[in-house]
Amino acid sequence: MDRFRALCLSILLLSCVAVPALAGPFEDSVAKFANDEFSDTEAAIGEVAASGNALASPIISALQDGRLSADPDSKKVFITRTDGKIVDAATGAAVDKLPDNAAAVRLNNRLRRTVEAALGGLTLLSPDPAKRLAAAQSVFKSHEENLLPTVESALAKESVKSVKQAFAEARAAIILFKSDASDSDKLDAVAVVKARGDQEALALLTGLGTGQPPLVANAAASAVSSIQSNLAMWSMVQNAWYGLSLGSVLLLAAIGLAITFGVMGVINMAHGEMVMLGAYTTFVVQEVIRSRYPALFDYSLLIAVPLAFLVAGLIGVVIERTIIRFLYGRPLETLLATWGLSLVLQQAVRTAFGPTNREVGNPSWMSGAFELGQITITYNRLWILCFTLAVFAILLVMLRYTALGLEMRAVTQNRRMAASMGIATSRVDALTFGLGSGIAGIAGVALSQIDNVSPNLGQSYIIDSFMVVVFGGVGNLWGTLVGAFTLGIANKFLEPMAGAVLGKIAILVLIILFIQKRPRGLFALKGRAVEA
Repeated sequence: MDRFRALCLSILLLSCVAVPALAGPFEDSVAKFANDEFSDTEAAIGEVAASGNALASPIISALQDGRLSADPDSKKVFITRTDGKIVDAATGAAVDKLPDNAAAVRLNNRLRRTVEAALGGLTLLSPDPAKRLAAAQSVFKSHEENLLPTVESALAKESVKSVKQAFAEARAAIILFKSDASDSDKLDAVAVVKARGDQEALALLTGLGTGQPPLVANAAASAVSSIQSNLAMWSMVQNAWYGLSLGSVLLLAAIGLAITFGVMGVINMAHGEMVMLGAYTTFVVQEVIRSRYPALFDYSLLIAVPLAFLVAGLIGVVIERTIIRFLYGRPLETLLATWGLSLVLQQAVRTAFGPTNREVGNPSWMSGAFELGQITITYNRLWILCFTLAVFAILLVMLRYTALGLEMRAVTQNRRMAASMGIATSRVDALTFGLGSGIAGIAGVALSQIDNVSPNLGQSYIIDSFMVVVFGGVGNLWGTLVGAFTLGIANKFLEPMAGAVLGKIAILVLIILFIQKRPRGLFALKGRAVEA
């Protein structure tokens, strides 16, 4: 019994000695943060990250965010948590307040990269695939050699295909910069990085330097050339997407103008203000929803679309009945009258809402972006493109299969003959102007998601809208569609070479030259009166 008691006492004493012995290295590593030397901080980051201690991730995260403080006198290090509470970094014990001499641990650019790599290494084995993917991508950028065993271990265990590929790329990045890696391993790593083929892969390969073996250097140079060619192609695809996006905006802004200009022959310089009124309708709808029905915010645009159509359409009918109908057959006077009206509408909006930009938020389903190959597609631009094509399709169906559409087409082709057949051309004119203004209003709903909502919103699109209508063919919707996308894509391809201003000038000159050759545009309307 005495021997048993002595054995238990020995085990207890050994346990008491072993606990501080195990805790000591971690505490010593944490204490290095208090030395205020970049070399000691770097060593502390590596040791803390490799310790496996539960406090490692909070410490390094606090260091990255500037929430890690150290007292140079006591060599104590403290974490200020996001909720404002303070804890001892070595033990996790709560602390009432920071010592008077405590200061934030300093970082330089090199240490920031080390911190990112350390955080990446800490999450490489996370149970969350998204965190593992982000960690692998962080390691690919930093290519910290000390993380190679962890990356290889994670790669062997990974079952998610996309994450496994990211681990393979991270391993290849580390091997490329590992001085003692074999030539065959480096050649395999070059192939893996080349297959990735994005800007980060290009930066990694161009950063290898000149000290590589000839085989590796030649393979890297070939990979760089291949990636550059691939990225140039994707850049053209990205510009084409930007052009389609701009074309959809131009189409939405010009489609209502094409109707009024084609049917009525009215040069409506106030068309941009109809767009602006639609945008402000969206703002008012969102303000009401924010203050009274916040749960409906994601539906705000769906509510704003019919309201903007009604508001702009009714104002358009009023304008046609009170001003435009007295000026038919006098295009210069309609231009001057509608230009003056545009100034009146702008000033009215400034008086009601103020001259500053107004905030219109994006619903959750229009926020963010996604990658397709090497191009980035934002959801708001994608939805606007789909919305524009839907409006275009609905308008085509309306013109072709409704009585109003038939009357509008008849008036467009031969107004006198249409009147002699019993069509009330004055009613058609009013409804046409209201329809064109209403479509401009819903264009304002879409533009509020990608542009500033201000009294000058419409002025940014009126000239481009007229160019689209004239280029495509006055009154022809298909011509407006082709003209909008053609001008949008041409603009985005000219901008990188000539700049935004010179690009627009070049587009204008090309349109003038084109109109000299084809005065009626790409798709001229047909009809006895039109062709006379």
